[in-house]
Amino acid sequence: MHDVDTTKYVIHADISAEGFVEKSDVVGAIFGQTEGLLGEELDLRDLQKSSRIGRIEVNIESKSGKSKGEILIPSGLDKVETAILAASLETIDRVGPCIAKVEVSKVEDIRATKRKMITDRAKELMRKATEKGIDSEMMVNEVKEAVRMEEIRTYKDLPAGPNIENSDAIIIVEGRADVLNLLKYGIKNTIAVEGTNISPIIGKLSKRKTVTAFVDGDRGGDLILKELLQIGDVDYVAATPEGRSVEDMTYKEITKSLHNKTSVEQQGYTKREPAPTRVIQRKKTKEVRDVKEAKLSSNPFKTDLDELEGTFKARLLDKDKKIVKETTVRDLAKELKELTGNANSVVFDGVITQRIVDLAKEKELEYVVGLKMGDVVKRPASLKILTAESA
Repeated sequence: MHDVDTTKYVIHADISAEGFVEKSDVVGAIFGQTEGLLGEELDLRDLQKSSRIGRIEVNIESKSGKSKGEILIPSGLDKVETAILAASLETIDRVGPCIAKVEVSKVEDIRATKRKMITDRAKELMRKATEKGIDSEMMVNEVKEAVRMEEIRTYKDLPAGPNIENSDAIIIVEGRADVLNLLKYGIKNTIAVEGTNISPIIGKLSKRKTVTAFVDGDRGGDLILKELLQIGDVDYVAATPEGRSVEDMTYKEITKSLHNKTSVEQQGYTKREPAPTRVIQRKKTKEVRDVKEAKLSSNPFKTDLDELEGTFKARLLDKDKKIVKETTVRDLAKELKELTGNANSVVFDGVITQRIVDLAKEKELEYVVGLKMGDVVKRPASLKILTAESA
C-alpha cells in the first residue's frame, strides 16, 4: 500500500454508510468533498500528483443494506499537515446517494513503528551481548547514535539535517556532533561549517535563507561567528548557556536559546559578545550601512516593507501604491491565483519564490517586492523584482 517513497504516516479511518456503496464511491467522495476545503497547498489531487500522498485504499463490505469498512491513506506530509488532512475526512457526510460517516481512528507514524522494531531488536541484541559480557550501556549509546545517523545528510559535503534544502530558515552550527544533537530533538534544518575556513557554500546558502548562527560561546565559536559575518548573510545569533557546547545541550536549553535569538543589527546583541566580535560587527556595519541605506531609500516600496516587517503579511497595491488588499504570506499564492482586481504590485514580509514570481507574471503585475530572494531561476522581463536590499 505504501506507494510513496517518503511515507511518514498512514491515516486510518472507519467509514459507515446507510446503503450499498463500493470502493470507487468512497474514493470519489473523499476527493469530491475535500476539494477546495483546505486550500491549494493541501489539495488531495495535487498531493497525489506530486507523490506526497499515496494511493487511497478502501476495504468495505455491505450487509443487510448497510456498508462498513476502513480507509487507509499513506502520507509523506509532515505531522501537522497529515493531521489536518485526516481531520478533513470527518467532514464527509455522503457517499453517492447514501448518508455516511467517517471517523479517523489513528494516524500511524511509520517511522515510530520502524524505531520500535529497531528498539526491540536492539534489546534482544543487548540481552545476548550482556550474556557474553559486553557493556550494555555502550550498546545502548550505539543504538541511539544509529537512530540519529539515519537522518543526518550531507549538503555539498557538509553535515546537515534532512530539511536543509527545503526550509526557508536554517541554523548554522560548528560541527557534525552539533547537527546530531539537534536532530536528536527533532531540529532538522541545520548545517555544520566544520571549523574555520568556512566553505563558500555556506555563504551562497545564507543569501537565500533566513540564517541563525548557533555556535559555542568560546574562542572557537567567536572565530567562526566572525568569519560567518564576513562571508555570509547572518540574520540572527543564538546564545549558548555559559560553559556549554551545542553538542551537549539539553532540549530545554536548545529551545530557550533559539527562542531568545537576537537580530545581528540589534544593539542588545553586542552585550554578550567578546571584544573581537564586537569590532567585526562595527566594521561590517560601517562598510555596508551607507550602501544599504542608499538602496532602501531608492526603493519605492520602502514604507510598505518597513510596515510589514515581522508581521508575516502581504499587500496588493494599485498603480498609485494604494492598498487593494492585505492578506497573510501563507495565503498569498491563493490570493494571487484568484486575483481579478486592479492590483499592480505585491509587497510581502517573506522570501520571493519562483511560484510567487510565476503567479505575478500570470496576473500581469509590474512589481514583486519581498525581504529576500529565494530560488528564482526564471525572471520575466516584464516583471520588476525588488528586495529590502535592492533598488
